[in-house]
Amino acid sequence: MNEDSALYPTVYPVTAGLKARCPRCGQGNLFNGFLEPAKGCSSCGLDYSFIDTGEGPAVLVMLLVGFIVVGLALWMEVTFDPPLWLHFILWIPLALALSLLSLRGMKGVLIALQYKHKAAEGRLDLSA
Repeated sequence: MNEDSALYPTVYPVTAGLKARCPRCGQGNLFNGFLEPAKGCSSCGLDYSFIDTGEGPAVLVMLLVGFIVVGLALWMEVTFDPPLWLHFILWIPLALALSLLSLRGMKGVLIALQYKHKAAEGRLDLSA
């Protein structure tokens, strides 16, 4: 990542990520499609080649959605003792909907945090 030579307003990573906006200027789109990052910011020209979130967003979404869905399913089982088919009808669509709704925002937040903290691939310093 090159150092910024222009002054940009303060952009909060969580806000920029959830809105899928550029982590530097907060204006340009971060994604081309649903999860595919754009080549660069259409507003400030930031090159998005630094983006490498890997499987981080998917893992976080699975943990959070799993916690919510399993917690609600256990509560419902203990409280009402519904039949198994009702669990399938309730919890599978809820898990899918929560996962799809939160995955884009989580990926955007991780990209914005990666930009803010100048995170890059690990390198060994062999000069010592």
